[in-house]
Amino acid sequence: MLKYTCKYWNILAPLVRKSLKKHYGKAFADKTMTKAKAEYRAMLERVDDIGADNPMASNIYMNFVFFAVYKAANGKITIKALRTIAHEAMEWKPLRLIGIFVNANKPSGIRSIRKMMLKNAEWLEKHQKYKNVSWDFNFDENKHRDGYYYHFTQCPLNNFARREGLLDVLPVMCDMDFLTADLMHAKLHRENTLAGGGKICDYWYVGDKVNNPK
Repeated sequence: MLKYTCKYWNILAPLVRKSLKKHYGKAFADKTMTKAKAEYRAMLERVDDIGADNPMASNIYMNFVFFAVYKAANGKITIKALRTIAHEAMEWKPLRLIGIFVNANKPSGIRSIRKMMLKNAEWLEKHQKYKNVSWDFNFDENKHRDGYYYHFTQCPLNNFARREGLLDVLPVMCDMDFLTADLMHAKLHRENTLAGGGKICDYWYVGDKVNNPK
């Protein structure tokens, strides 16, 4: 169980509702979002507890909004449509402010990404009881000359999706990593995901102006 907070729901739900209304009409949007809110809380009760103050917990809180909407729609939203809804939600203009503070085309931007990931890993090292259920961080700063690389061998979203029969939905959430990279003026180079049957989820962030990264 992961402690409920309305913070992420309150941010994302209006954006998702707007997209649902656009594609399916107001009545469907209202009905689906009402059911999804209850499903959202229920999912948080079933997911592994990785620590509500875990800096990576926001990934669960945010992605579960889309999981909940998909389940609440009871088959009336396709995977393709959910991907469109997720993309439209990520077009929220305030998110573009991230690019002001983190620009992967600058050394300071790559340092910011590195600092954020190391901080997340340090939190987990200090909270060992969550180590078997949270994302694990594996760093290799010699693997690439450009950008910044790390990978996970475990992911609570992957574990939850497999238990709940949502594995076909999970790639939509994985795709959001590319959208997040775009906000930071970065390209995410990825070869494997746990959702796709790989042994790792790899992340190699490189500035989007870097040609032929090494």
